[in-house]
Amino acid sequence: MKNRPDVRRSGPTSIRLARRGTSREINRQIAFNLIRTRQPISRADLARLMGTSRGAVTVLVNALIADGLVFEGAKGEAPRGRKPKFLYLDSRRRCVVAIDVRPTRSFLMITNIVGESLVGMTSFPTDRDPARLVAKLAEKIRDTLARHPELGRCDGVGVVVPGMVDGTGTRVLFAPRLRWRDVPFQEPLAAATGLPVVIENAGKACALAQASSARGEPAAPGGLVYISVSDGLGVGIVTNGRILRGQHNAGGEFGHIPLALKGPRCACGVQGCWEAHVSNLATISRYLGRDLDPGKPIPDEMATLTVEDVVSRARQGDASAVAALRATAHFLGAGLAAVVNAVDPARICLSGEITSAWDLLEPIVRAALDARTLEPIRGRAELVVIPPQELPRLRGAAALVTAPAFAAPVVA
Repeated sequence: MKNRPDVRRSGPTSIRLARRGTSREINRQIAFNLIRTRQPISRADLARLMGTSRGAVTVLVNALIADGLVFEGAKGEAPRGRKPKFLYLDSRRRCVVAIDVRPTRSFLMITNIVGESLVGMTSFPTDRDPARLVAKLAEKIRDTLARHPELGRCDGVGVVVPGMVDGTGTRVLFAPRLRWRDVPFQEPLAAATGLPVVIENAGKACALAQASSARGEPAAPGGLVYISVSDGLGVGIVTNGRILRGQHNAGGEFGHIPLALKGPRCACGVQGCWEAHVSNLATISRYLGRDLDPGKPIPDEMATLTVEDVVSRARQGDASAVAALRATAHFLGAGLAAVVNAVDPARICLSGEITSAWDLLEPIVRAALDARTLEPIRGRAELVVIPPQELPRLRGAAALVTAPAFAAPVVA
């Protein structure tokens, strides 16, 4: 089983005396990440960025090439002397299977090792029986890889789920909308596919993907919070370069903090949770004027109507759709204030189908957020919307497999 992925593996409790070769491993990782974020890049430019000699960089690059992580491509132009060869991350003939399990539908996509789609997304109804779902996923994975032999080696399968995953990453402890409790998932899927499998809560996986982004964006120095609005509400928190997990890997479950003690009943069994106010199902039920009983199957009318449908109707002047979206925006901002007051992050990333109406929602979200945020930190957190077309949950699933390769090595 793979180690649980994180942005940075080392911390105050894991640092021990450095062994011989530790600095070389760290420099190798620095070189690898610079190539990943600055490609194409020459060895000379890499040496300048690292503040070291060409000879030292050559040793590091040769090791990365030998391990199949980097390759040399086309030659560049130079005013004099030899033309430099550019370095690239070697994602050729390597792929990752990314899976997003949701209560109503599951999604599958094949990516390269930096999360870029190689085979377009497919989806199918989610079977809530875990054994049947594992069999269906294994069939889809085998069929897709068999139809695309040009993709080469599959490095593994990343799966995001709408619930709590245990600390070992093998079992889904609680996924209320799937009605799962203590369900073994990682080992059965690995056995059925013959591939390494990593599973994680969707919010945590999205936070991991954002923090380990290959785009070269600077990390938020004050921490990052990721909010994924879908059939439920996933929250992931990165602080000091690490995913907040807590004692039982349940850290950051802000979706189940109550906004109102007598609000709508949540799938977790409690009334008034943030999730019960802002999830896709909450918005749809609000639009239809129907209470959703989380203890019963989702009615066909709610299962077939999407948030995108509600957004489209709002843009066409449907008053009920406008009112439903405005209410969701208000509750979204109120919950964000609780997150800001508790975590004080530098950046909040927000994703989900409802963000396609961000131009309609933003003023309401920000008003509710500011009204409830403590004055000294009001307006300090940057709010970034991740467009739905970027498929952030599938990118998060892919990052479960690929992020460990980009993480800093443990000093041991």
